[in-house]
Amino acid sequence: MRRLRRTPRRIEFFQGTIASNIDIGPVRIFDTTLRDGEQSPRTSFSYDEKRRIASTLDAMGTHVIEAGFPVNSEAEFEAVSDIAAATDATVCGLARVVDKDVEAAIDSGAEMVHVFVSTSDVQLEDSMHATREDAVERAVDSVRRVKEAGVECMFSPMDATRTDPEFLMEIVEAVSAADVDWINIPDTCGVGTPTAFGKTVEAVVEATDARVDVHTHDDFGLATANALAGFENGAHQAQVSVNGIGERAGNAAYEEVVMAAESVYGVDTGIDTTKIIDLSRIVEDASDIPVPANKPVVGRNAFSHESGIHAAGVMENADTFEPGVMTPEMVGAEREFVLGKHTGTHAVRKHLTEAGFAPTDAEVRAVTKRVKKQGANKRRVTAGDVERFAEEEGIERREEVTV
Repeated sequence: MRRLRRTPRRIEFFQGTIASNIDIGPVRIFDTTLRDGEQSPRTSFSYDEKRRIASTLDAMGTHVIEAGFPVNSEAEFEAVSDIAAATDATVCGLARVVDKDVEAAIDSGAEMVHVFVSTSDVQLEDSMHATREDAVERAVDSVRRVKEAGVECMFSPMDATRTDPEFLMEIVEAVSAADVDWINIPDTCGVGTPTAFGKTVEAVVEATDARVDVHTHDDFGLATANALAGFENGAHQAQVSVNGIGERAGNAAYEEVVMAAESVYGVDTGIDTTKIIDLSRIVEDASDIPVPANKPVVGRNAFSHESGIHAAGVMENADTFEPGVMTPEMVGAEREFVLGKHTGTHAVRKHLTEAGFAPTDAEVRAVTKRVKKQGANKRRVTAGDVERFAEEEGIERREEVTV
């Protein structure tokens, strides 16, 4: 067993508040941190960093790891080969619809080869300098070569959301006839909206016997929503990256898609979610891309509380001002009560009693006033500050009970 079963949902979603009655599944996770994630501007993973990230993803039960672009360099080829040999997850190598790319991906030992070609007119004309007919021919030839080698094949019509719908269906049907295993629908430039993207996914699902995968970008902050819309409309798998890193504004975030599927939709992804925080920190260090404090699931504020009303409620019952269906323990995080300008007496009393003090109500109010004043001056308030305030206010410590 890779993970413990999730505790039963304790919070009820009511009709009209959230569409929790939509059944999705299965939910498979295709991680592209080592490929698209590494394509983040000013980001480069060392061989050891790639191996460590891949090992952690594998231990968590990630279904597919896109380990890199084998034709890119000898070092990239070796990294993909070594990861493929060392992991239980399906390892994927990326390839353009070019013979040398496809051969390198096959030779790397990757269990899946992901071939792609531009399909939008703007990319065909101004990037590939090719025709639609060229794209179809190259796509079919590449899929056939991968299949002849006995390797699982995924095909991506790059920039699908800006592709003429009729041509998108044409190329989907062509590679389906070539027996492709997976068709990935990429929102390459992040312009899709959940409703429109969902309809595109639904149309592709109906047009092919291959399993459908989605790859969404976050240019308008819609990557996770679009990935979930993909699942709602029949996709079997979503491509994600840890902390959402990737080209431009990045990809759908691993942690967001996994936890939304687990907690909001109630799907058991098979991922060991308790290692999510550790995974996030490993990638943050390797990529040198800081995780914003307010980043969903993995940001340091995700389970932190300062507001007096919120902190008091959470101390009574964490479900009052947290999702309820996602706890810090589920992702390997810890809840924190932050002291500052908005702190109330409940949080201050908690800090004081945990530090061994026995304050009166008046003493708690006095320390709270000092905490708020320091926080209002944009100065961090630490546990040490609280102890100092308590001592300066003459608050007595609890007597130690000996046995």
